[in-house]
Amino acid sequence: MPAAAVRQNEALPEDLEKLFQEHSRLVYRTAFLITGSRHDAEDVLQSIFVKLLQRGLPPDARLHPARYLHRAAANLSLNVLRNRKRRRLVDDVELHEIPAPLGDAHDRARAREEYRQLTEAMSHLKPRALEILLLYYKHGDSTAQIAERLGTSPSTIAVTLFRIRARLRGLLKEEKP
Repeated sequence: MPAAAVRQNEALPEDLEKLFQEHSRLVYRTAFLITGSRHDAEDVLQSIFVKLLQRGLPPDARLHPARYLHRAAANLSLNVLRNRKRRRLVDDVELHEIPAPLGDAHDRARAREEYRQLTEAMSHLKPRALEILLLYYKHGDSTAQIAERLGTSPSTIAVTLFRIRARLRGLLKEEKP
């Protein structure tokens, strides 16, 4: 094994630890927002960093770590949703993780159903669309901040957000009886 490769592998755990300390909250938050489950978010976080440990840090992770990890979290979280959908399992514990809205039992049941419908609709989005949606609505980033993070223009992000909202509206209408 070349000496440079040995040095790179020796430095990896330290680089990975720093990357974890700086960005684990972003990865967890992104995964939780997509999956709605603390358990799944923890699994996504762990899976991403185990893969980085096994495979090494790709150039994208070194140059733009937040962008790389956010995209990885969104992609892996979407896979979790798709697998969950295939299994058709409903875990009552996950429903309890949704903050209960104020109101009576009927209101809470309606809110849970709306959350389920939105999550289902979001699982049909492409990873990049979901990433933009989460950066805008959940992380509170402006279109300019998202554009900078994703290497595109703010107008492209604004148009994409418009199209994502229209797609979600359509998906939600399809699901309602």
